[in-house]
Amino acid sequence: MSPANHYKKFERKLLYAVGKTFLAVYLFLRIHVFVKLVNLVRHRFTVLIVPFSEKKVFSLRISMHAIIFISILCAGMGAFLLYYSLSISEIQVSYLENTKAQADARLDLQKLHDGIQDLKDNSRVFEGSVNGMLSTLGLSHQDNIRSTEDGFLSEYFGRSSAAEDVLAGDLSDLRSLTLLLDDSSKSLDSISGLLSSQGMLLYDLPSIWPIEGGIGRITTPFGPTEDCFTGQTYLHKGIDIGYGYDAPIIATANGKVVSRRYEPLNYGNVVMVRHNFGFYTVYGHMNKVFVHEGDTVVQGQRIGLMGSTGKSSGPHLHYEVRLGPQQVIDPSRFLKIK
Repeated sequence: MSPANHYKKFERKLLYAVGKTFLAVYLFLRIHVFVKLVNLVRHRFTVLIVPFSEKKVFSLRISMHAIIFISILCAGMGAFLLYYSLSISEIQVSYLENTKAQADARLDLQKLHDGIQDLKDNSRVFEGSVNGMLSTLGLSHQDNIRSTEDGFLSEYFGRSSAAEDVLAGDLSDLRSLTLLLDDSSKSLDSISGLLSSQGMLLYDLPSIWPIEGGIGRITTPFGPTEDCFTGQTYLHKGIDIGYGYDAPIIATANGKVVSRRYEPLNYGNVVMVRHNFGFYTVYGHMNKVFVHEGDTVVQGQRIGLMGSTGKSSGPHLHYEVRLGPQQVIDPSRFLKIK
């Protein structure tokens, strides 16, 4: 056998002997400790209670089992008391938080109640305003607002202020207010419809200033006036508005361009627009014209620029309003329409 094999065999034997020795020592110590513990548990202890007086001495014999049991019992009671104290602390914190939350909720409810009271007061004014507008416009609220014996707010204001359940009363107020707003909206819709109709009518009437931005002033009014070229009196069929070259001229109502021409001895570049209800408007002496015959124009649309074409002594707009193609009307009457 080679020396290497002898060395490996010796090594194995040595490791086996060392492992066996350590195992024996471990088992010995384990058994020894266990025996010690068993002997300790079997021991009994005597507790002597000696009073300062000459009375009888009390003795109490107790085993290790009892000591261990009492120790475990005391540890358990201590753990329970600690858990109980922590739980009490959490309950106290939760109680304080709930108390604060309830106080905040009561404050919010009071604010809500005060707000509803203010809303009730304001709604009285609102009711009067709505009825006043309906009367002014010649409308009857009986067809639009839910009628009751004492008026359309009687349900809202009829509740006793001494109701026991304040929150339920406030909710009832809110429901009544919802009905009030629903009914009032119908009246406002009627008012809005009437005003909308009037607004659409104003779009079809020549009711705005013919120069964009409201600039310029009337230099020659409608009616009899003196011709600056001949000195003779004649009927001025419109109004002259002076400002300056290239001031934007706009259509004063919705309509359709029915004429665009050049009159060298009269209005120069002139445009006529036909509107609803038989009205016509005429715009003369323009420097430039932006529309053509057949074009549809809307109120406020630019149709040209101010100039001094035709028979003119300076830059201005000659503006006419006609009922039918020939009958002239004072344009100032329409410019006062609101």
